[in-house]
Amino acid sequence: MPDSLGRFEGKTHILPIRIYYEDTDLSGFVYHANYLRFMERGRSEFFRAAGIWLAKLDAQEPTAWTLRKINLEYHRPARLDDALEVRTLCTSITGARMTADQKIYGNGVLLTHGQVEACVVTLSGRPRRIPQEVREKLAPYLGETSV
Repeated sequence: MPDSLGRFEGKTHILPIRIYYEDTDLSGFVYHANYLRFMERGRSEFFRAAGIWLAKLDAQEPTAWTLRKINLEYHRPARLDDALEVRTLCTSITGARMTADQKIYGNGVLLTHGQVEACVVTLSGRPRRIPQEVREKLAPYLGETSV
């Protein structure tokens, strides 16, 4: 297994995160855009733990994962020094897209919920099908959205 952070509980990857001063705004709450950063880290560690590359920059045709769509809902704010969990679940895989359901919890309370659609593109931005080897590695983690 690759060197990754976090752990799997069933099909859900859980990444612990601590809130630092730099994550907050003047109100002392986590700045809204930082939840997207936390989710990005969660997806990256999910991929790493599943043995999936984030980018193939040395391939004949270099490719990388990118986001196509994000739906984000804020429920409650996180604060300085809070310990959070970013929970990532792969909910669908199609020819060119992978969808993840991500939830951020603090002390067992849902703070933020997002659905993210990712795809593989060339460095010039052209979409590519998700390679079969990646599909096979994602298949055991495919689950329903009840994280």
